[in-house]
Amino acid sequence: MNALRAELRKASTLPAVWAGLAVTLFGSVAITVLNAGHATGSSFDTAYASMPFGTVGAVVIGVVAFSSEYTANNADAGGGRQITTTLTVTAGRVRVLVAKGVTIVLLVVASAVVTLPVAIAVARVVTGSPVDFMLTRSLGGTLYWVLSALLGFAITVIIRNGVVPLIVLIVNSSLVSVSFLLSKLTPLAHYLPDLAGRRLFAGVRTVEGGLDAVPGGLVMTGWAVLFCIVAGFVFTRRDA
Repeated sequence: MNALRAELRKASTLPAVWAGLAVTLFGSVAITVLNAGHATGSSFDTAYASMPFGTVGAVVIGVVAFSSEYTANNADAGGGRQITTTLTVTAGRVRVLVAKGVTIVLLVVASAVVTLPVAIAVARVVTGSPVDFMLTRSLGGTLYWVLSALLGFAITVIIRNGVVPLIVLIVNSSLVSVSFLLSKLTPLAHYLPDLAGRRLFAGVRTVEGGLDAVPGGLVMTGWAVLFCIVAGFVFTRRDA
């Protein structure tokens, strides 16, 4: 619990984490307003259609929660890195990773708890359509955010660099999906993390074919667990 409290406190001081939360909230609300102009369903459907955009904010949170440990302090503070202090005061590297992982999950879930009701309220005001809240779909979208954040976190731990996973995961989830392009060549691409879990956004039109929500969610979870295990193995067996 001490390690978790420390990681939550550190995360709350990172501007990039707040930027990720802002992207999730305000980006989703902006997309909701744009969708509201031609919405035909309930306020929930209009708001929920913006949830995939929140993946960007979740990835940012997952990546910077760890990459910040390797950012050098300014010269007045000695120019050192936070990771040295973290490993000095926390017994066990696995404990550090678990505390960071739980911190990421809590932040992403909190962003979903705030974002979806706000987006629904905005959709209700703009469209005047009724609200038909669906818990299962909300949980599915939130799980996709959480798994995306953990994948970004694990990749950052493995390569000790936040720039590469940020670029790759954000571009892949918002602009040009490499997994989607690969699905045109082989059906095996539907087992890649982002495509496997896309039906967790039930009701949001994405890519035809592939896995249903439950098996797809399990496959995406398997990827996240695998990457986290590899990250733990690498982190505990190399120099900081």
